[in-house]
Amino acid sequence: MNSKIQISAIIIAKDEELNISRCLNNLKDCIDDIVVLVDDQTTDKTVEILRTFPLVRFSVINWKGYAKTKQYAVTLTKNDWIFWIDADEALTEKLKNEINEFKVSEPKYSAYSVPRKAYFLGKWIKHCGWYPGRVVRLFNKKKAQFIDLKVHEHLIVDGNIGELISDLDHFTDPDIKHYFKKFNEYTSLAAEDLLNCGRKFKIIDILFRPLFIFMKMYFVKLGFLDGIQGFILSIFSSVYVFTKYCKLWELKKGKVKNGN
Repeated sequence: MNSKIQISAIIIAKDEELNISRCLNNLKDCIDDIVVLVDDQTTDKTVEILRTFPLVRFSVINWKGYAKTKQYAVTLTKNDWIFWIDADEALTEKLKNEINEFKVSEPKYSAYSVPRKAYFLGKWIKHCGWYPGRVVRLFNKKKAQFIDLKVHEHLIVDGNIGELISDLDHFTDPDIKHYFKKFNEYTSLAAEDLLNCGRKFKIIDILFRPLFIFMKMYFVKLGFLDGIQGFILSIFSSVYVFTKYCKLWELKKGKVKNGN
C-alpha cells in the first residue's frame, strides 16, 4: 500500500509499564512516527521498556500538565497528521485497517473522532453513557491544538470533524485500587479548572448533581445492562462529581480566607 499520508503518534506516560508495550505494538502496522514523553517522576520500568522499541522516539521530561505536555509532543512530530493515544489505550485491528485506508485517501476534514470502548474491572462497558464515547484523536496539527485544562483536556479544531467507525480500546481501570489512585488527582485538577473558569459553588452541586449522574448513567444510559460493573461505575462517577464540587468549595473557602 503506497501511502499518501504519513501519520505520527503522540503518547504521554507515567508508570505505564503494564500498558506501554501493548499500546506500541498496536501502532506499528499503521503509524509512521511515534513520540513518547515520559514524566520524570516515573518510578517503574516504562523507560526500560521504551528502549526495546528502537523506532520510538522518547524523552524523559519535567511534567507540564496534560494539555501542555501533549501540545509539546505535537511539536516534536515529523508529520502533519497526528494520532493522539494514551498509554492505556490500543488500536483494534479494524481501527488499524481504517487508518491505513485513511492514509491513501484525500482527507475531507481537519480532524476525526473515534468511538472508544472502556475495559472497567474486567468488563467491556457498553452502556452508562461511556460507549461509544467518541473522542477526537486523529488530527491535522496545523488545524488543531489542545485546550489548556488541567484534566480532561481536548482538542480545539479549526474546521469540521469527521468520524472513523472502528473502536479504540481503553484499558481504563483493571481494579478498584487503580481507579482511586487516579481519583484524588483528577478530582483536584477538575476542581481547579472549575475555579479558574469562575464557577461558583452552590449547595445543590453536592446535593443533587451526584444523584443526577447516578440516575443518568445507571437508568437513562442503561448502565444496569453492564451488570455489577455498571452499578459500581455509576456509583463511583457520582462520588467523583460529589468530591469535585466539595474540592471546589474548599478552594473557594481558601480564596476567601486569603482575601482573594
